Amino acid sequence: MAIISKKKKIFKISPHLREYLQTYGREQDLGIQYDDLARFNNSIPLFDQKGNDTLWETVFYHQSEEKHIHDSLKKIYAILKADGDVSVIEHLYIDRVDLCVYGNTKPFRVRIVNRINDLFDYYYVKVADASRIYGLDLEHFLSPNKINFFVQGDTLIEEHIQGIPGDDFIKSYLKDPQLNEIRLAKEFVKFNERCLVRLLGDMHASNFVVEVIPDFDEIHYRIRAIDFDQQSYEGRRAIYMPQYFKQNNPIIELGLKHMKPELELQYRKEERSLIATRVKSSGVNLYALLNTMTRDTISTPENIESLKNDLAKLYNDKEFLSCINMGEIVKASLKMVFKQPIRDKYHFAKKTAR
Repeated sequence: MAIISKKKKIFKISPHLREYLQTYGREQDLGIQYDDLARFNNSIPLFDQKGNDTLWETVFYHQSEEKHIHDSLKKIYAILKADGDVSVIEHLYIDRVDLCVYGNTKPFRVRIVNRINDLFDYYYVKVADASRIYGLDLEHFLSPNKINFFVQGDTLIEEHIQGIPGDDFIKSYLKDPQLNEIRLAKEFVKFNERCLVRLLGDMHASNFVVEVIPDFDEIHYRIRAIDFDQQSYEGRRAIYMPQYFKQNNPIIELGLKHMKPELELQYRKEERSLIATRVKSSGVNLYALLNTMTRDTISTPENIESLKNDLAKLYNDKEFLSCINMGEIVKASLKMVFKQPIRDKYHFAKKTAR
């Protein structure tokens, strides 16, 4: 079973990372900062449609500040969705600003509504954490998903990732007669492989969503990470493998039910091949990110030493032992999709969460 032992510290944006963000268009003039949203003067608990406490609070601002804050939040939405074209926000209004009181960095969630058709969308305002920024861009380059985000100063703006929260999916959808158990199990194997290769940790059911995708006479699924705080921080490889989190056991059990080891091995090979293709197609952008990462501090010496030894054993490759930081470990991990078609240990069907 994978357990996060200690609360991860926030790593500020380094000068090298700032330069990367400016070069590749991730830094924008947002017009408002996280600290501006933190100046609310009242809040109330937010409940879901069933009356359950969501652990979010809806916040309210003094009348003298509310218009400026809401106008600025609409302009940020235009930057996220329309490259700053403010004409798209003419019919939009800010319906709600919520604060996650239990989150590591206490993020704000902005709900924005189109008054013409009542359709709504969300985005997030967070304290900028270098780990999360690296995680977002690695997801953008190495997964099937594209992610939009921007920073200014110590503020991070992050778009909403749509899907059914993993814990809700497990609770409410696994018994659905329309559930395609084999395809869900296949997607989990591929998701598990993606997380390990790019070293994204803590992917228990509360930190990913499930997209349900109808396709002709079948239903497909995509599992998407929504929390990137644990990018390349922990020192144990089990933290980077969702199969080791007990919260994911109901999905893992579907894999054990439907998947022989040779089939699971095939899906892992497929995903590693896709990652290799994404590495090639990402070009100089990905290499610039990785080179920046190798000049940054995003973990502790103890975690770095532990993880490089763990991965050296996993892949039976001594290249990891020469790594001196997490950026170099991520680069070495990505090389494995080219040097080795697949690791030969820790099969999904043999080593699962307990």
